Amino acid sequence: MAANAEVLEVSVDHAASQNAWAEKLGGLDFPLLADFHPKGEVAKMYGVYNEERGTAFRSVFIIDENGVIRHSEVFPQGMIPNATEVLKQLASI
Repeated sequence: MAANAEVLEVSVDHAASQNAWAEKLGGLDFPLLADFHPKGEVAKMYGVYNEERGTAFRSVFIIDENGVIRHSEVFPQGMIPNATEVLKQLASI
């Protein structure tokens, strides 16, 4: 697995919604960033903000220790990213 890596979740929802989501996914144990105010600012910077819905598209970005995006993927609405596949991508860096 890649050294010097950290997993973060970013959502335009407030922290309470994110915590509920983390519980639904089995109590994920990594930092949650609420991209709530100004709403969607981080999602907009990454090009994954859905203006029509006021939410971010579900997406995964793997950024190396130099700040370079090494992998990005946007998922259809309702689809949960496959953790095994994300870990494979992370390990390949």
